[in-house]
Amino acid sequence: MSTRSDDGPELIPRPQHTPDALRAALAAVAPGRLEEIQAQKDEAFAKAVEWQSLSPVQSWLLTWARNIEIARRPGLAARYSQAKNHLEHEDPVTAREALRELSSVLDEAMKTARE
Repeated sequence: MSTRSDDGPELIPRPQHTPDALRAALAAVAPGRLEEIQAQKDEAFAKAVEWQSLSPVQSWLLTWARNIEIARRPGLAARYSQAKNHLEHEDPVTAREALRELSSVLDEAMKTARE
């Protein structure tokens, strides 16, 4: 597994960090996850009311910005998928490397999402 790959062209531009923009971006790159984003959004907003804090909403926005960052970049998505597929490999060295790669992909996507 590589530690960095050429992502190639982005499938869509990076969306703004608003619920509507993230939902539209997800619809373009991973429409099968629309129910998931909505369920997590509903949960985040319910927690925000209960806790009287915007932190659950901010966390939801950042998590989905990261997820969409991975999905909109084919090379990053391939690295993510390959790493996930090897997490439970019978060879512990391969599984450990997959965990490191998955962490690297998530860190890269989160760093970019925070920009």
